[in-house]
This record gives sequence, C-alpha cells and structure tokens, in this order.
Amino acid sequence: MEHLNNQAVQRQLFTQYRCAAQSGLQLPHYSEAGFRVFSQCDEDGILLYIYSLIGFANRLLLDIAFAGPYGANTTNLLCNWGFHGLLLEGSAAGVEASRQFFAAHPDTALLPPSIECAWVTAENINQILWQHKLSGEIDLFSLDVDGVDYWLWKSLTVVQPRVVVVEACAYMGAELSVTVPYRPDFNRFDLHEWFCGASIQAFVKLAREKGYRLVAANRLGFNLFFVRNDLAPALLPEISAQDCFRFEPEPLRLRRQERLKSVSGFGWVEV
Repeated sequence: MEHLNNQAVQRQLFTQYRCAAQSGLQLPHYSEAGFRVFSQCDEDGILLYIYSLIGFANRLLLDIAFAGPYGANTTNLLCNWGFHGLLLEGSAAGVEASRQFFAAHPDTALLPPSIECAWVTAENINQILWQHKLSGEIDLFSLDVDGVDYWLWKSLTVVQPRVVVVEACAYMGAELSVTVPYRPDFNRFDLHEWFCGASIQAFVKLAREKGYRLVAANRLGFNLFFVRNDLAPALLPEISAQDCFRFEPEPLRLRRQERLKSVSGFGWVEV
C-alpha cells in the first residue's frame, strides 16, 4: 500500500469518485474503496471516499485517544490532505512520540496538529475543547478510548462534526444495544479487557438522536462511519447494523463468540 501514500494517487481517486457522482455514474460500494496508509484497517480509503462525495468544510478534526500516528483514523488526513485540529491522548509518552512524528513529517512540520495529554470524561470534554478554541462545525470526529466512548459522544456539544468515526464492540452482534456504565475513571482492565465501549446498535441509536446515519464500516466491522443527515443522503445511503457483518469468516465469528462469552456476565447498560 506504499503507493497509496502518494498524494497524487489519492487525489486521482478522490477526483474519480467525485466526477462519477456528478455524472450520475455508478459508484463503487464503500467496501471496495477501503485502503490503509496509516489506519488500522481500510479506514483511510473509506474516509477518502466519503469526503469525495460530501466535500470538505474546513478540514478541522478532533481525535480522542489518538494513541499514535500508525493505526489512527486521522493521520492520513493530517499528512496528505491538509487537515489540522486537536489530538487528545491519555499517555504522556504517546503524546511526545506523536509530536515528534508530526514535527518531522514534511507536510505537518510547519503547522503540526495540537497534541495534548488529557483524560477525557463526560464532564470535561466540552471544557477541554473550549480551552483549545475548537468549536462549531468540524469535518471529522474520531473516537476510540476503549472505555466510555458512548457517553463521551453523547456529552459532546461544543463541536458539530460532519463525519464521526467510532469503534464499536462488533462481538456484541447487530441486535444488542448496550454500553458500559459511565464512570469518569473507567478502565477496562479493572474487570476485563473486552468490557469496554458500546455495541454497534447502541451507537446507531445515539447517532440518530444526534442527527447522523451509519453509512459504512471498516472491513472487520468494528469501526463505524456516520455522516450528518443533511450531507449527500442519496450518494451515501444509510446501512443497517447487520451490514457491518458482511465479512465474517469462521475464525472471526468464533473469536467474537469467545469475547462475548467472556464479558456477558458483566454490568452492561441497555440504551
């Protein structure tokens, strides 16, 4: 995939999708557009596909639990598409490593993203954004804290993202609508490493309350892509939670069953 880290190649893809949409030609299924440059799976390609159809507003983003440049949903946009914004991470060592990465990268060295060490809670999420002068419409919100993710998005009001990417517990299946109970100091390792986050259906319901629809999922079905309802509804139709399981080979299905079994007795909250 090294060739996809070429900005000219990515812009050619972007233009192809955009011209096809404007000409009324058949677009590829979002799953065929996925690829990885920095992201964990195929999220970089899916985001490029989405933005080719809805365009950019201001190229501002917010990433909570950035962790590091490799495996993140936002690095490709920051390095190859001129995005800027705020990256929040709970590890001081992770923050320093990320600062060094963006300071050394030729496309972010002059204007690196703001990277701050913070433990984000439902109580302080909006205050942190105000302190960093991030408010109003932004192009992207990426969330992956492996904890109280549902409650953080529910509490977020200071920014109005056009696109939201969240990690869901795909091992909970397509029907259950549950999340972990809220605690500001929640740590998944206090009970079990897989007792964290929320199910796909829980995020779908929350998204609808906030005015978003589910339009895509990564290849393995755990990263969900939501687009604001007023943006390109005909080009990016809503998909169901079941669509997130279009790819589920037997080893993956069995692994999900084991994870669900390991945490089924814990205190999930129905939402």
